[in-house]
Amino acid sequence: MRVIDLHCDVICKMLEYPGLAWSDGDQRLDVTPARLASGGVALQVFALYLPDEVAKNPESAFRAAELYYSEVLSRPDIIPVTGARDLERLSESGKTGAILSLEGADALQGNFWALSLLHRLGLRLLGPTWNHANWACDGAGEPRGGGLTKAGRKLVSECEKLGILLDVSHLSDRGFWDLADMAQKPFFASHSNARALVNRTRNLTDDQIRAIIAVGGIIGITFVPDFLTDRPRAGIADVLRHVEHICALGGEKHIAFGSDFDGIDRHVEGLEHPGRYPALIRALLDHYPEELVCGFLYDNAYHFLQKNLLN
Repeated sequence: MRVIDLHCDVICKMLEYPGLAWSDGDQRLDVTPARLASGGVALQVFALYLPDEVAKNPESAFRAAELYYSEVLSRPDIIPVTGARDLERLSESGKTGAILSLEGADALQGNFWALSLLHRLGLRLLGPTWNHANWACDGAGEPRGGGLTKAGRKLVSECEKLGILLDVSHLSDRGFWDLADMAQKPFFASHSNARALVNRTRNLTDDQIRAIIAVGGIIGITFVPDFLTDRPRAGIADVLRHVEHICALGGEKHIAFGSDFDGIDRHVEGLEHPGRYPALIRALLDHYPEELVCGFLYDNAYHFLQKNLLN
């Protein structure tokens, strides 16, 4: 079975460790080309997230985008995906597709020319902020819980004009609803779970899950242990609990996965890297019909992207 993974932090890790190459031999990486292949990952989203030690300015964003080009897209087994036609070609190629996302608009510093240029470089997904507050909005970890700023509302509008899909995973609750109220196109959560099961502000409330379902979006269930369970260790059964909860809310056609590999320092037991996806597939098949499992792993995200990415 093929897999679409909506979030990994390979680029961030390469920024943290200058000289680190995206290769199969470095044990610091969760996501490697060989592991994507062995796990059946047909499409991987690569997040552009700037770690704390990197200046938050357009130059840093473009330097990170250059790593995406020089390390990821330079490989012959990787195909860049920027539109629906690329998805169709990808299905026929047998190779792994790559999509560039921006996790946190801090580095844009309100410069929409920088957003436009990143779009020309392949940016197709964007989360307005990480857990803190920035010029666009408050994140899930910001105590004041503010929503979109005036500039943040313009960011949403500019993204929709360009064809950049909006990711709500790190937004504050008010920011989520501000975006939901003004969005003219479907939005999604790249890596979030159900707050009803684990009470973390990074997880989605049932009302938020229903809102994503209502607009035709998708929810990438993530493998961050703290978002899966309150116990010290997380297992594949915890992933399935969140799948089942979203299904119970009517979301069986809106479930996907967003691992957050290379952005976490603890892992789900049995899901330590993308090469372990077959273990998740086996567990899903023990509980759900094959058609639904194919949807969770690939079809739901594929149809969302195919419908909403511009050519």
